[in-house]
Amino acid sequence: MSDSVPNGWSKVEFDNFTTLQRGKDLTKAEFREGTVPVAGSNGVIGYHDTAIAKAPGITVGRSGSAGRVTVYEEDFWPHNTSLYVRDFHGNDPYFAGFLLGSLNLARFKTGASVPTLDRNSFKTLPLLVPPLPEQKEIAHILSTVQRAIEAQERIIQTTTELKKALMHKLFTEGLRHEPQKQTEIGPVPESWEVCKVPVALQKTRVGRQHQIPAKDIAAIGAHPVVDQGQAFVAGFTDDHARLIDFDLPLVIFGDHTRCFKFVDFPFVLGADGTKILKSNAKLFDPKFFFHALVALDLPSRGYNRHFKLLKEKSIPRPPLPEQRDIASAIDTVDQKGRNAETKVAALQDLFRTLLHELMTAKTRVHNAAFEV
Repeated sequence: MSDSVPNGWSKVEFDNFTTLQRGKDLTKAEFREGTVPVAGSNGVIGYHDTAIAKAPGITVGRSGSAGRVTVYEEDFWPHNTSLYVRDFHGNDPYFAGFLLGSLNLARFKTGASVPTLDRNSFKTLPLLVPPLPEQKEIAHILSTVQRAIEAQERIIQTTTELKKALMHKLFTEGLRHEPQKQTEIGPVPESWEVCKVPVALQKTRVGRQHQIPAKDIAAIGAHPVVDQGQAFVAGFTDDHARLIDFDLPLVIFGDHTRCFKFVDFPFVLGADGTKILKSNAKLFDPKFFFHALVALDLPSRGYNRHFKLLKEKSIPRPPLPEQRDIASAIDTVDQKGRNAETKVAALQDLFRTLLHELMTAKTRVHNAAFEV
């Protein structure tokens, strides 16, 4: 930390800013029915009828999720897997929560088998602390962004639940209010057919010959690299020779992840096990085909190198015009979720920037201008 102290701020040791104390043990057998949250190392682990710490309060994970900071706005019982703030020394508790969260206290954990956070290892850590009014302003700004993130995350969850219910209804009842018939996949409208996944395919191919090594994936490039792992577009490449040569759009299926991705742009495959699927245009609208595969709800665990599980499945086949209408209805809900995900990512970037800028006084609150 720099020796320079911003105008009006103070340099204090950690223990003089917030004094931490180890929580009190409470076994599962000792829990009594109640509404008091029991605060473990990674958040609420249950409820009890007695609180021993007043709100607003803060815990820091001691073992387990060592270093994790959680703020409580109701009286709570700090478990012995956590440390809790016994004394805020007149500082704003919400500001303290943000400051402690920015310190990466997990770096002070010790022990190999069960890493544990010892409060004595950082009690003299020097901190730069603004006066109380500025603390409250900083906490207000960061809380505003945090609430905006939580609001968008609720939209994502609601949209996910809505999409699941909508897909079930559309794939069993359709849009034309027809009488239903029983099939191997359950009830569907009378005019619909049911077919095995292989019948729905025009082409399928293992993507191995098109895969690009991870070392060749860059931050920029002419062609996106589609990865079935954690990220959809994992990066970019200028390797034109590895572009997928099927007619777009396509669906890719990950053997490891059992995940489907709809791809309507030229792309290169990342280096993992995938199948490239091209639906039969005479039988299926490409987007409906994709949604029908997603609706199969394949198990997320396990590995199927030979593609057997999916090939044994059947999907509904409405008339093409109805397929397009169903796909459009699902896409509308999907788009709301994607919009919220984009907003969450932008707000998280904003939060990280503000946290760094405000906690280091690079930006003072009277100069902070932002819009959530």
